[in-house]
Amino acid sequence: MHESGGDSSAASNHFKDGIIDLLAGTAGGVANVYAGQPLDTVKVKVQTFPNLYSNWVVCLKDTYKLDGIRGLYAGTLPALAANVAENAVLFTAYGYCQKTIATLNGLEDVKHMTPLENAFSGSLAAVFAATVLCPTELVKCKLQAAREMKQKCTPFSVCRDIAKTTGVRGFFVGMTPTLAREVPGYFFFFGAYETCRYLLTEEGQRKEEIGLAKTAIAGSAGGMALWTSIYPADVVKSRMQVTGGGTFMSTLMTVVKENGIRGLYKGLLPTNLRTCFASGCLFVAYEETRKFFHYLL
Repeated sequence: MHESGGDSSAASNHFKDGIIDLLAGTAGGVANVYAGQPLDTVKVKVQTFPNLYSNWVVCLKDTYKLDGIRGLYAGTLPALAANVAENAVLFTAYGYCQKTIATLNGLEDVKHMTPLENAFSGSLAAVFAATVLCPTELVKCKLQAAREMKQKCTPFSVCRDIAKTTGVRGFFVGMTPTLAREVPGYFFFFGAYETCRYLLTEEGQRKEEIGLAKTAIAGSAGGMALWTSIYPADVVKSRMQVTGGGTFMSTLMTVVKENGIRGLYKGLLPTNLRTCFASGCLFVAYEETRKFFHYLL
């Protein structure tokens, strides 16, 4: 009977941790979108129309001049849905993946995991996150590229048109490059974040006690590691989702043929500028929300 009670208590704690990770991931997703959406719009435009914009500064100026602030925040609603859904699923799955890997390695607490073990946990969690990210990011990309495609659309009209022309499968155009981006990307994301937290932790201090500024620095490093490592896959994904077809390899070869290897990295600078700020905000929101709910519950 005592053992059964212990199992019940452990299951209850795992469930509580999962709910807290879900809420913290949601808060992180909201912070991430509002901090980085303008430069995300620039990234998608530069990736999809490399011959239209010579660099990201020209794209930023033209978008602001022609569409104003609203143009820079085009696709915010699906971006918000994408990031909230992705980060809620990602961080919930990350927590459970940490526990699984910790158990397999004979660790009693996830706090004793190495940065490498955390990196593998993030990579595994990314598989779950990709399934909710692909459809919402597809809609976001189409809205962000609407003017260049000479289309007028809303999130609802984009969803309606996709469902009408290609059905449910249409919402998963770009799933292969999304997985090619997310799985290795989140290995570097969580690996760099946890490594930086480890390095910034002073002797006698726990990594949860390093403060907001150091958490933001570690988050920025994680974000830049993610995007630098997977940017070519993201370029291919954006092209596939905006144009509505093609395979991963055919789109990759088209980009290389038209713009060379440099075409696979066009827009990387504004992306890293964006993620430096946005990922810092994401992890600060995530860690502080976790602390708040652990204290509250």
